[in-house]
Amino acid sequence: MEIHVTGLRGIPGVMGGVESHCEELLPRIKAQNPDLDITVLCRAPYVDNDVRDYRDIRLVPLPSPKQRSLEAIASTFIAILYAFIRRARAIHIHAIGPSLLSPLARLLGLKVVVTHHGADYQRAKWGRIAKLVLRIGERSSLIWAHKVIAVAPSIADDLKRLFPSHAHKVVYIPNGAPHLPDGIEEPEDILRRLGLEPRGFILAVGRLVPEKGFHDLIEAFRASGTGAARKLLIAGGADHDSPYARGLLDQASDSIIFAGILPHDVLKVLYGHCALFVLPSYHEGLPIAALEAASCSAPMVLSDIPANRDIGLDEASYFPAGDISRLAQMLEGPFDAFVGDVARVRRRFDWDRSAMETAIVYRGVMSRAAPPLLDAVKPGVSD
Repeated sequence: MEIHVTGLRGIPGVMGGVESHCEELLPRIKAQNPDLDITVLCRAPYVDNDVRDYRDIRLVPLPSPKQRSLEAIASTFIAILYAFIRRARAIHIHAIGPSLLSPLARLLGLKVVVTHHGADYQRAKWGRIAKLVLRIGERSSLIWAHKVIAVAPSIADDLKRLFPSHAHKVVYIPNGAPHLPDGIEEPEDILRRLGLEPRGFILAVGRLVPEKGFHDLIEAFRASGTGAARKLLIAGGADHDSPYARGLLDQASDSIIFAGILPHDVLKVLYGHCALFVLPSYHEGLPIAALEAASCSAPMVLSDIPANRDIGLDEASYFPAGDISRLAQMLEGPFDAFVGDVARVRRRFDWDRSAMETAIVYRGVMSRAAPPLLDAVKPGVSD
């Protein structure tokens, strides 16, 4: 049974929550289900075109513009046509922007699974027209897909409330808390190379985009006065050059370090040796960086948006999104109250279980006859 996957830039080692999700999930599905042939349709500008296999997952780089407003739709259109030509049984579309083309996949006879990673129309980087398109993509996924996977319970609840006549299609399968790999380099050498000392820095990980709230974190860090005792390290890069990203990078100093995109083994060292991990986001799906930090026993402070609350930390670990004064107080320490229950997080967010449940979705979609297409477009009374 052949499944093609699109909506992501590619794997392995490509920055982004969807990319990290697929890099963790898909090889596990393959390992548990050797009869499933999984192909990731990558965007060629983001991947090494000579790498065609990753942990038994086939990688196919396809042409794609590297332009924020066009690449998701254009690359997904090409990917769906490729899957149709290759006679794939099913296509798995990630994120609601690419899901705008789920009707095309259905009309070409493909079984369609969509993973909803978050309400992207809430992201600050998008303008009014783009946000409208993303809302249409979300609606298209609920109408046309055979199954819609939500990575967080708050997302699943919202979809069932907004689209009651399609609620039966929605299934909650969370991101996992990965066990990050050990590297060849000694932790002390990594910290020394970055100019850090154990417990002597506050860590944030994510893309340099407005909805991550790193501008708030920098302001709170300066207001807290903790810069005399600790440094702030932000690991991550920008998808595309932007005034926002340049504005952040211009604030680099001896105490505010931008480390760029780092490999998983280096991140593991940083999670394990930071004084505090902070995620001040305004929007998330189910944040993999926070799950990684939790799995490494890092003390954590998160904004109180629904996706972050879905992780289930103690109330003391949350602050109102955008409340710089409160965040500054929390950065002053002590941080003992911000240590979560690592075992509980790992039990709730398990990639192996998520892989098993996703494979069940695949088999269910591919094994049953699809309802007539006209049935898919009948709106519900409350939709």
